[in-house]
Amino acid sequence: MLAVLAQIDVGLSEEWLGIVMLGFLFLAIVIGFPIAQTLLVMTFGFGVIGVGSQRTFSLFTSKTYEVMTDVTLAAIPLFLLMGYVLEQAGLMDRLFRALQLALANLQGSLYLAVISAATIFAAATGIVGASVTLIGLMAIPSMTRSGYDVKMSAGAITAGGTLGILIPPSIMLVVMAPVVGVKVLDLFAAAIIPGIMLSTLYTGYAMFRSWRDPSLGPPLPEEERADSWQEVARELALGVIPPLVLIGLTLGSILFGFATPTEASAMGALGSLLLALFGGKFGFAMLRRALVATLETSSMIMILIVASNFFGAVFSLLGSAGYVADGLVGLNLHWLIMLFLILVFIFVLGWPLEWVPIVLIFVPILLPVVIGLGINLVWFSILVAVTLQTAWLSPPVALSAYFLKGVAPHWDLKDIYAGMFQFMGLQVVGLLLVFAFPALALWLPEVLN
Repeated sequence: MLAVLAQIDVGLSEEWLGIVMLGFLFLAIVIGFPIAQTLLVMTFGFGVIGVGSQRTFSLFTSKTYEVMTDVTLAAIPLFLLMGYVLEQAGLMDRLFRALQLALANLQGSLYLAVISAATIFAAATGIVGASVTLIGLMAIPSMTRSGYDVKMSAGAITAGGTLGILIPPSIMLVVMAPVVGVKVLDLFAAAIIPGIMLSTLYTGYAMFRSWRDPSLGPPLPEEERADSWQEVARELALGVIPPLVLIGLTLGSILFGFATPTEASAMGALGSLLLALFGGKFGFAMLRRALVATLETSSMIMILIVASNFFGAVFSLLGSAGYVADGLVGLNLHWLIMLFLILVFIFVLGWPLEWVPIVLIFVPILLPVVIGLGINLVWFSILVAVTLQTAWLSPPVALSAYFLKGVAPHWDLKDIYAGMFQFMGLQVVGLLLVFAFPALALWLPEVLN
């Protein structure tokens, strides 16, 4: 079969053969074919036709070996385990409850609790679907009982859930760092200020709207509040401080150079298990669920990394990557206009696709253009991350809407969309700020280096 493929003459140059492969791949993914399997089949088929079976198989084995021996990527399952243990042990439920009780007297208190909990949870796991689902399950019953506005509630939950893409230790940033050729430490440091800025924008907007119109976010009903300030203090001590200390130590050890991301992820995973044990939440059923979820998610990501690296190697060997880069640079557009067009392209890709194929397939294709224009790669990476966040909140697809709809079937999808659209506007503001003021992303990495 491979010998037959190798003899096929499609009448295209090698460069255009790669571009046709990319087009077929995008079409297959949009139709709904599994991404990893599609990547492998397409790459093997076009690779054998374009460069021969021996070189194609050599590339596949070498790229697989590279991924298997990349120590940095070992941080992915360990960070995932940390997040899943915190989730499965019910520690995030206690965190939300503590924030809810502490803020009970405020207008819009549940919005503030949701976004605060989402920001903390984002620092524990970078999986958007898990964040939106978990926060929705925790917050929706209280918001419904308290008479909160459905649109604002949906917007706060989905926007808070997307922070996991950006706030370190983000899984996406761990994957993106070797793709663009920068250190994970630099991306983590660069993401902190934009992540906090977006969280602050969400919070300020929700609280301002609640202050202007108290019906959008009334204070917590009396029957939902704590009986005494001692109960509030206890819940804060047990629900907020332990996860914050764990995340602070994990992230701090990376930023201050005490540990590599892989070493810090191992400490974070162990710390989450100790929190579950000392909190009386540890059990073999809980541990099994966390390990299975970690295995499923990390296996999916690793297979995609192998398949995407293989695709990129064949695409480059065909000369298609250089051909595309030369064509774009040849347009002679101002570098700011070219960067803006690249971000718009990534934003549109973010509707039908998750971040994994975008970061692993399309970013490497565009990277030579970015390098050729002299754009700072750390800044570019953060712009891509914030752009993908925005795509997750933007209709008509808005993947976060479907995660929320799954745990809130009684909420109308048009109301969810309406709420998300408000917070998408805040995302655009945040993206424009990072675009206009690169120091928001570059200041902290420079200080730490």
